This record gives sequence, structure tokens and C-alpha cells, in this order.
Amino acid sequence: MEKQYNSLEEIRAEKDKLLQEIRKENNTMAGHWNALFHHQDSSSLLPSKRTSRFLTTGASVFDFAVLGWKLYRKFKKKKRK
Repeated sequence: MEKQYNSLEEIRAEKDKLLQEIRKENNTMAGHWNALFHHQDSSSLLPSKRTSRFLTTGASVFDFAVLGWKLYRKFKKKKRK
């Protein structure tokens, strides 16, 4: 359904309202982006948080290495056959 405008002032008011909404959503999205991709400085974290992050990262690297080794062995065997 199209909105009916009776004057230029109504159009300008609607335009300003939409621009404010866009800027608000843009700021929200920028905040989410920064929270997702820019982590806190690790020196400001508690020692328990740093240890937890280190263990999580180490476990992820180990999982990746094991997966890579399994895939390597699987495809190496198929080449021989």
C-alpha cells in the first residue's frame, strides 16, 4: 500500500524519519560487527578468562590437526587403490 503525501513538508518529514531509522540501525549493526570481530585486549581480562581462551584455542587447533590427519590418511589410502 502506497502512502499518500499532500505536501513537500510531509515528504521531508518522512525522509528525515527514515534517515534517522537508517542511522540508528547502522549504529546498531556497527556495534554488533565490532563486538563480533574486535575482541577485548587480553591484558584487561582476568587470568581465568585468559586461561580459558588459551585452552579453547588450543583445543580448536588440536581438533583441526586431528581432522586434517584423518582426511590425509583417508585420501592417501584411496590413491593407492
